[in-house]
Amino acid sequence: MTDKREIAVAHWRRLDCEGSDRCTLWQAAQGRMLLGHAHWRCEDVDTELSYDIRCGSDGHSLSADVAGEQAGRRIELRLLRSAHGWLLNDVMQPGTSDCADLDLSFTPATNLLPLQRLGPARGSEMQVPAAWLKPDLGSIARLDQVYTRLDASRVHYASPGFSAKLEVHASGFVTGYPGLWHGWVDGA
Repeated sequence: MTDKREIAVAHWRRLDCEGSDRCTLWQAAQGRMLLGHAHWRCEDVDTELSYDIRCGSDGHSLSADVAGEQAGRRIELRLLRSAHGWLLNDVMQPGTSDCADLDLSFTPATNLLPLQRLGPARGSEMQVPAAWLKPDLGSIARLDQVYTRLDASRVHYASPGFSAKLEVHASGFVTGYPGLWHGWVDGA
C-alpha cells in the first residue's frame, strides 16, 4: 500500500525551441510532490533533466532534486530550504532567506505551487519571493513574482523585466505560457 496518490499530470511542448516536459502532481501524507522530466534542444545544446520537488502541507517548497545531462555534462543538484535560505549542493545562496517557493527556470511546473494558493476571486493577488534556479543551473537567486487572478482560467504573472497572461487549468498547472509553453492536463 502506498501513502501517495496521483492528482494530475501536465504535459507541455516548448514553443521557443524543440522540447517537452511532463510533470505529475502527487498528494503524499506529509504534503505534495511534483515529479517531472524535461528535455529540450536550444542552440545545438541538448538538455535532459528529471526533477522532483517536495512541498509541505502549506504548499510551500521544502526541497528538490534535479538530475540529468546538459551538453554531455552530468547535472546533479540538491536544493534545500533551511531557516537561513536555500542551499544548492550544500552551498548557501545569498538573498533567499524569505523565499518559501522554488522556481525551476526550465519548467512551468513550479508555477503550480503559488497558483494553488492564489485566491479564486477575480483580482486576487499574491506576491511571491521565489528561490529561482537560474537557467545556467549553477546558482539560485531571489525572484520577486506577482500573480493576479484575471478569471477562473487566466492569471497575470509579473517578475522584474517580464510579464505574461497565463492560461491555467483547474489543477493549478499552467497550460499556456505565451511564446514559451503550450500544454494540457490529465486528471483533476
